[in-house]
Amino acid sequence: MPQCVVIADDLTGANATGVLLKKMNYKAYTVMNMERIELEMVSECDCVLYPTDSRGVDAEISYNRVRNVCKLLKNEEVKVYSKRIDSTLRGNLGSETDAMLDELGEEYIAIVAPCFPSSKRIAIGGYMLVNGIPLHKTDIAIDPKTPVKKSEIAVLFAEQSKYKVSLICMKDLMHGKHYLANKMKECVRTGSRILVLDCITQEDLDLIADAVITSKLKIVAVDPGVFTATLSRKLIVPAEKNEKSRILAVVGSVNPNTRYQLEELWLSQRTNNVFVQTKELLEGESKRTKEIERVIEAILAESSKNIISTVVGDGIYPENRIDFIPYMEKNNCSLEEVTECINSAFAEITYQIFKRETSFKGLYTSGGDITVAICRKFKTAGLLLKDEVLPLAAYGQFLKGEFEGVHIITKGGSQGENDAINRCITYLKEKLYI
Repeated sequence: MPQCVVIADDLTGANATGVLLKKMNYKAYTVMNMERIELEMVSECDCVLYPTDSRGVDAEISYNRVRNVCKLLKNEEVKVYSKRIDSTLRGNLGSETDAMLDELGEEYIAIVAPCFPSSKRIAIGGYMLVNGIPLHKTDIAIDPKTPVKKSEIAVLFAEQSKYKVSLICMKDLMHGKHYLANKMKECVRTGSRILVLDCITQEDLDLIADAVITSKLKIVAVDPGVFTATLSRKLIVPAEKNEKSRILAVVGSVNPNTRYQLEELWLSQRTNNVFVQTKELLEGESKRTKEIERVIEAILAESSKNIISTVVGDGIYPENRIDFIPYMEKNNCSLEEVTECINSAFAEITYQIFKRETSFKGLYTSGGDITVAICRKFKTAGLLLKDEVLPLAAYGQFLKGEFEGVHIITKGGSQGENDAINRCITYLKEKLYI
């Protein structure tokens, strides 16, 4: 039987969520007529999505449609129940959430995490913002069929639901998953069955999902799809997936854009970063070897605590940048030979991390010369290219060699907006189901 059940108020919303789940290699079926589909077919999929076409109907009708579908699809094997809502909060938010809570039982609560980061839909201070503008100031306020004239998310739910609604703000997310889990349980103890949470980034959604799991509360995910996908990624493990995967980002570019992109990543997702003291790589073989081993050990020592690790040349900060001319004169060598000494050191660091900790399955590289050095060190025959993550950022897998199949994204250091590296790492997480 499916382990994820998504009930959406329209077909496009169901399909949009299904695509998010498919990206993580789950088999997802959108079912529009249960009478025309064999139950055996549904039992083969990981996720079933059912659109009720109820966004613009009377609240009582929408309640009945959602409850009937929930009754039909609920099962003891389901790990994620989701009420897919519109990303701009149109439709019967309250009645449809009530329907799922009523059908699933009084031990269930609704976790409303309505942000969709890539579409610039965020929730902050209890308000829904679209491209930085309060919802009620957008065209959604004059939607001809289902206008939304308020931006306060909790207020919208409270006006439409028979259950008590609580708001959990960003300040509560700042204290970590255990604090947030206790905050959720406190809200439930005081009678709330619908909890609306601020959320801006993918990191926020990961934190909320971790807090839900920590709290052991039975929940319905109420969101436009990204939180549902995040929770599924953490609770539904593909059969062939039997070990935790980790991602290493190796960045040698000194382009100013790279610095902003890395800082965005560090703010958005929990990472273990180690700076390479690039100068040490040029101060003789002894210091070079010592620095390489220092970085390797620093990454491995914290790898069990982090999904994402970053190895970054300290030259992204101008004060650490090296004048290569003295080293060229001292060693009577060319600029290419000096930079190759640095690139090969990054490649050795990367190789040893993957060699010593086999849970590293994803690799992000920035800087063409370092990417070439890493591929050479890994003795890969090439890359099986699979997708364009964003312009000039390619996703693929190693062909042949000792680490065949390792997932890799390569990107030029100057390319992309400030969120480019963050988007690439999130993409790798989806491909690795983490």
